[in-house]
Amino acid sequence: MTSHIRIRQLEALNFLNEQGNITRAAEAMGISQPAVSRLLADLSISLGFAVYHRKEGRLHLTQEAKFLVPDIKRILESMQYISESGHNLTKRTAGHLRIACLPGFATSHLPGVIAQFLDEHPGVSVTIEPDRPERIMEWIVGEQYDCGITDSFDGHPAIESETIQIRSVCIFPADHRFAKLERISVKDLAEEKIIHTRRDSVYYRDLTEAFTEEGMTMNSLVETRQFTGACELVCLGVGVSIVSELDARTYEARGLDFRPFTPNLPHKLSLVRPAHRHPSLITLEFLALFEQSLRAFRLDPSHKFAP
Repeated sequence: MTSHIRIRQLEALNFLNEQGNITRAAEAMGISQPAVSRLLADLSISLGFAVYHRKEGRLHLTQEAKFLVPDIKRILESMQYISESGHNLTKRTAGHLRIACLPGFATSHLPGVIAQFLDEHPGVSVTIEPDRPERIMEWIVGEQYDCGITDSFDGHPAIESETIQIRSVCIFPADHRFAKLERISVKDLAEEKIIHTRRDSVYYRDLTEAFTEEGMTMNSLVETRQFTGACELVCLGVGVSIVSELDARTYEARGLDFRPFTPNLPHKLSLVRPAHRHPSLITLEFLALFEQSLRAFRLDPSHKFAP
């Protein structure tokens, strides 16, 4: 070959094969007959052999050109697919989004956001992988997932993050005496059995400090990693708990009631993504939508994940 083969040359040969002559091939391509002849001549030079010959006044593809036709069709179909996929990605109607999240989110708040996102982005598919915060960090640092939803995030040079402070509430069964109160304080919990997060969490530390400041000791009954687990137990009448309002709202229709808690102990939720990889448009749009879904529950309305 003496020069690079261009897609337009392959299109000319394909149309010649389909239409049978240069006149109809030119009409199909929307160009002049001399332009088609030039494309075919240049292709012959690039390939090193003639792509057609005349016989009894008609054009026929050479045997060499016929041998290439199936591959040329596949190339043109692939180019069309790439073009359409690129258009869909630009319009955010195609692609795959990989999300790592806390287990509680996989069955509470996240599904509703995913449903809205997929409704607005037909053609996009999603993978949801729930796990503990430490594992989520490993995945994001290793660029195995596009984004993550976690807590207890202290920062990492390979991770871009936004931390959102979610309001906390005291949750209790609907028929509990707390239903008569407008706000619940640490002192109100003196006689209550407490369901709380794991003892090595920042949230548990803040809660125990609030009890200590009031000269009280928490009556610990159940330790659970996720707020959703605490909500389930409260619905069953096991005890009361302090959780994020986001989780409390999810269980509101299942016999759980809640009130604002004093002092306010915000649950710090972090949206994370790999810092050293340019995010896709659908990743940014999902993060923006998820952040928007939290605005009714957050203390700080600012955000930065926007497409």
